[in-house]
Amino acid sequence: MSTPTRAFVGRLTELNVFDPLGDQVGRVRDVVVTFNVSRNRPRVIGLVVEVAGRRRVFVPMTRVTSVEGGQVITTGLVNMRRFEQRGNETLVVAELFERPVRVRTEEGEVVDATVEDIGIEQSGSRGWSVARAYVRTGFGRPRSGLPRLGRRRGETLLVSIEDVTGLRDSTGGQSAARLLEAYEDLKPADLAEVIHDLNPQRRAEVAAALDDERLADVIEELPEDDQVEILAGLEVARAADVLEAMEPDDAADLLAELPKERQEELLQKMDADEAADLRRLLTYDENTAGGLMTTEPVILGPEASIAEALAVVRRQELSTALACTVFVCRSPLETPTGKYLGMVHIQRLLREPPHNPVGGILDKDVEPLPPGATLGQVTRMLATYDLVGLPVVDDEGHLLGAVTVDDVLDHILPDDWREDRHDVVTPEGVVRG
Repeated sequence: MSTPTRAFVGRLTELNVFDPLGDQVGRVRDVVVTFNVSRNRPRVIGLVVEVAGRRRVFVPMTRVTSVEGGQVITTGLVNMRRFEQRGNETLVVAELFERPVRVRTEEGEVVDATVEDIGIEQSGSRGWSVARAYVRTGFGRPRSGLPRLGRRRGETLLVSIEDVTGLRDSTGGQSAARLLEAYEDLKPADLAEVIHDLNPQRRAEVAAALDDERLADVIEELPEDDQVEILAGLEVARAADVLEAMEPDDAADLLAELPKERQEELLQKMDADEAADLRRLLTYDENTAGGLMTTEPVILGPEASIAEALAVVRRQELSTALACTVFVCRSPLETPTGKYLGMVHIQRLLREPPHNPVGGILDKDVEPLPPGATLGQVTRMLATYDLVGLPVVDDEGHLLGAVTVDDVLDHILPDDWREDRHDVVTPEGVVRG
């Protein structure tokens, strides 16, 4: 009888997936298991594999032919439809790692522990199950090296899965650290997709583990319902900090979905200047230039040099759309500014001597938008002049903000576009990714 193929999930998530010809399909991101009262061991039903375009797809274990030699080999038949977790499925990395459990040691003593890794093995022809758990007793730091038996806090044990209780259901403060570690290289939009697929409790745990800046970036990429759910689950002070870290237009859109009393509670906790910007944005209809605009575009005075302008647009925190245009105004240079003078496109900045002032190369041909301009008017202006951003000014000519093409796309795409971002629209209809 051949020795069963064995693997630890923590190791699997570092492996690339190949087809029989040796071409790379993607990379393992998680393992999907199901629990059944009639089975002693949870069944491994497939892998979550990240393929080109950061899309996560499901590869059944029946299509995995080998997990050896530092790689996963499949039959080559992969359904490219985006993975969607079903109610009876559990993700090992996302939901079981760091889970508090109870384990029975070889001495027969039952101790508290935390799951560090899960061992799976092939027990039949492409039949895989959860066989072992690598756990840390108590809440101490794990030790390196081989597992040791013992009951001291922080010691590690390798135990049969039959000796573990609480793996399926746990309410004991499961950590999200290992999940975030596995996805630390993802862009906010891709991490948002991962978080969207989690159950609400796990989603809240992951949100709590992210720092304010990262959480703000992720929330901006989530569907509206998820945004509201996550913000509602945060303490008021933390929710206010996250809103401050968001782009003002996105924060205002999110606030608009909350009850008035909750809006005011959060605005009171925010920095006064940040809150003032959001209060102003909330006065505009969401489908107008005022409702679409951000209050924090790149703004410089006319005397600023081209070198200074290029230094400003290189700032890492600026989105690509905002970095494409510098808006030139009289002082004060925070919205609402002094008189708006014109704008300078980044290509023009790159063609001019760095010591020249930006006030000498202004584009004054594009008429600024009033805050009441409709979504259709904004879209036509951007398309007509092939622009990435447009200025929004009040009746006195003060710059209020700027509308960028990404803001417009958010509003003209279907409401559920974030949930179906891998679908392709063709003249014949929607083709699922």
